[in-house]
Amino acid sequence: MHLILKASGVNAGVVSHLLAKNPNNVYDRTDKGVRVRMVYTKASEEETEVLIHAEPDPVDLVRGTPDGYDITQYINDREFVTSSLFCSYIRNALGTALNGKPKEDYVQWVDHAFELELKFGPVASDLPDRVVEELFSCLGYDITVERGESAYSFDLKNRSTVRHITLRGKQTVQQALRQLFLLIPVLDNYKHYFISEDEIDKINRYGEGWLDVHPLKGLIVRRTLHFAELIRTYERQHGALDDQPLRVGQQRGEAQGDQKGTLKSKSDQATTEEVTVDSSETPVRLNDLRYRAITDIVASLPEKRRIVDMGAGEGKLSARLAYILGVESILAVEPSGQSRLRAMERFAKMQDRAGVQAMPEPMLGSLFYFDEQLQHQDVMILCEVIEHIEAYRLNGIMETILKEYRPQVLLVTTPNKEYNEVYAMEQEQFRHHDHRFEWTREEFNGRCAEWAEKGNYDYEIRGIGEEKEGYGQPTQLAMFTRGTEEHV
Repeated sequence: MHLILKASGVNAGVVSHLLAKNPNNVYDRTDKGVRVRMVYTKASEEETEVLIHAEPDPVDLVRGTPDGYDITQYINDREFVTSSLFCSYIRNALGTALNGKPKEDYVQWVDHAFELELKFGPVASDLPDRVVEELFSCLGYDITVERGESAYSFDLKNRSTVRHITLRGKQTVQQALRQLFLLIPVLDNYKHYFISEDEIDKINRYGEGWLDVHPLKGLIVRRTLHFAELIRTYERQHGALDDQPLRVGQQRGEAQGDQKGTLKSKSDQATTEEVTVDSSETPVRLNDLRYRAITDIVASLPEKRRIVDMGAGEGKLSARLAYILGVESILAVEPSGQSRLRAMERFAKMQDRAGVQAMPEPMLGSLFYFDEQLQHQDVMILCEVIEHIEAYRLNGIMETILKEYRPQVLLVTTPNKEYNEVYAMEQEQFRHHDHRFEWTREEFNGRCAEWAEKGNYDYEIRGIGEEKEGYGQPTQLAMFTRGTEEHV
């Protein structure tokens, strides 16, 4: 993770004094496992360029956290991307410039606008390019957004969320840095620390002189504060935020950085599809509609004694299945240790509740490993799981499920890619940062037909969520029913 600041033109050499760092010395500090270096690659009166680089210890990033014993927390992007972590790492090194308090001889230059070029990255952002560009172009910058070339031999993602950003424009050093310190976490949409009312003070301090007139102020404030109560507090102090919150790729702060690698499970976090509307006027979470559709199907099945919830996450769906009459066992299979602990806490609270038919059993497991305990169950469920797996591995996984596990009924849900346009998303953008693909209705139907034929299953597909003409519904659900005749 790095930031390059370059100043050009007459008096560009003054920038080193505003930064309070001597071009003839290398700034090299290590604090709490993070090494920060500042190196001048150019230093003259007409051109000054400084590289600011931070290198954290990846183990220290998770040591001592609640997720420290969960292996999936070690498979993440936090040690690489330019985020709120990076801003905190370099804040001390840039304290003089941020505060606008150089030595007295150079105070007059604090308000001087230089011809600046700012390069930083990589940034992992769920925002579409057009929004990223608008965030900075409104401040007077010319912006260039670049994606690195992928060396993968297969199509991991058509378009990566990771970008490198270059800004060019006339600005004071102090204002440019303050803008970056506020907007970099907005791009990444992740905060590594507890968000309190102190964050409002930071908005006021770093946003002074530019934020109030920014057309995306509402987006900036909401992604900085995250929580409704803090946003309301800000609005009480500054007035209502006029623009609507951006729905594209919107995620909770705690959802970021949880790259699950090869241990796949469905996410319980909110995504772009967080809210939809059913036939009533009451807003309903799409996740709740998915769970309702699945439980309704399971309740209607003649055989439903034994259920497997693959990629059960924190156990939200398994907990609902527990109340269905006729259910006798539920295996809540999940690779993440932290998620299983939360599921156990959820299930423990159900112990004395009326109507519980079967207590879900948390179980360590993954779609990538065969487990004979999962064979010949009545119902197996993959709710928002398959899109977290590389598409080229799915045929093998579905063959294991349909030919080896042989459930009577298999339920699979996945996003409908066509519906992303309703969310005003870019063509190749995914609804969640860990999705490896998203399929149109035709693509999903084609794959289901292939899997069903090979496994001797019948299948039907239905939609979940509000239907839009031409786009279908936000979620696709496939129900596979085992055939009566086995292949010879």
